Amino acid sequence: MKNKLNKELAVCGYAAVHTLGRIHEQAIRRLYFTPDRAPAFGDLCRRLAQRKAVYNMVEDPVELEKLCGSVHHQGVVAMIPQPEIQPLSKEIVTTWLHNRENALILDRVGNANNLGAIVRSAAFFGMKNIVIPLDEAQSSVTTSSYRVAQGGMEFVTIYSIISIPRLLRDAAGKMLRLGTAVDADIPVSMVGQLAGEKPLLVVLGNEEHGISEEVKQNCDRLVVIPSAGFAAGGDAPVESLNVAQAAAVILYECMKK
Repeated sequence: MKNKLNKELAVCGYAAVHTLGRIHEQAIRRLYFTPDRAPAFGDLCRRLAQRKAVYNMVEDPVELEKLCGSVHHQGVVAMIPQPEIQPLSKEIVTTWLHNRENALILDRVGNANNLGAIVRSAAFFGMKNIVIPLDEAQSSVTTSSYRVAQGGMEFVTIYSIISIPRLLRDAAGKMLRLGTAVDADIPVSMVGQLAGEKPLLVVLGNEEHGISEEVKQNCDRLVVIPSAGFAAGGDAPVESLNVAQAAAVILYECMKK
């Protein structure tokens, strides 16, 4: 939930706030928690006190719900400056190439919970770079995505771009551009063999339609997560995984590379 007047974002959920306090404590402007959460945040409160930041114990959990706009606050809410998504520059991409870093592109993933789950998987599997388009259909960093990421937001950097196809065209020959599609015939387990020494630029599509046709045309390869019937040439009970589930499988294969 955003506080537009103060340009703040409410971060809620035990894991999200605990990790935020451990990694980026300086970002916390105010901290609120229920009595039962007080022991878990004692050290953080002492650090906040040293820089005269506000923290308060709240008796009524409904007050936390009002702060973050969610019943899923798990007894703690931290207010931070509204995160600013850094525009992706050629210099940043050059750094990826120099360090052979992979990157994940989200093509209009609109559900905040899915974004949070993808961030959580990215942090778990060591994918530090996530790129999202400046598109109304694309979810950005919200209270919900922060909570679902379970602390993962502190370990990834999210960049914004105007055009995914343009980024893919600029990366041609420098990174292996992998798209995901249910009608592809290359299993995702082949990622390591396809990439060779090149870093990966992996595109995940939105929940309903997948990646766009223009994005597909600018990918080097399209891969699929095989279903139970894939090897036998049969049909799967369902067409595809949820995008967040698919991200976890693909990120695991990227980590193996």
